[in-house]
Amino acid sequence: MEESKAYEYYLGKRSNNSFDAVKIESASDVNSFARKFYHEDLGIYESFFIMLLDRKNVVTGWAKISQGGVAGTVVDLKIILKYAIDCLASGVIFVHNHPSGNLDPSQADISITNKAKEALKLLDINLLDHLIISDTSGQSYNSIIND
Repeated sequence: MEESKAYEYYLGKRSNNSFDAVKIESASDVNSFARKFYHEDLGIYESFFIMLLDRKNVVTGWAKISQGGVAGTVVDLKIILKYAIDCLASGVIFVHNHPSGNLDPSQADISITNKAKEALKLLDINLLDHLIISDTSGQSYNSIIND
């Protein structure tokens, strides 16, 4: 069976030592790690990523779930579950950006978080956090789950 592209990509980066294993202990850790895969488009397009973690909360992979326009993106729950299962994740963290700089979660943000949390729970996978990040506000991130 073919491994997910996220897992292959992360392992490839680790194998040449340019992408060290990262243990996630706080929302600040998530924010710092996520900015490694967001680039200059942080303030242009809304994008939604998944970070995949093992039982020790070490990142084993990450993937872009979707990219939209300046005001939103569509998140498909089946794609989230595919990556979580393919990487045998024990936990996942969602990260998405708001190009506007507004870090308040929308009703759609809250809805997909709750829906995904319940679906992942059926697979014994924990949704550990969901961060909204931005490059334009004084506070550069906001946690939907742990605020």
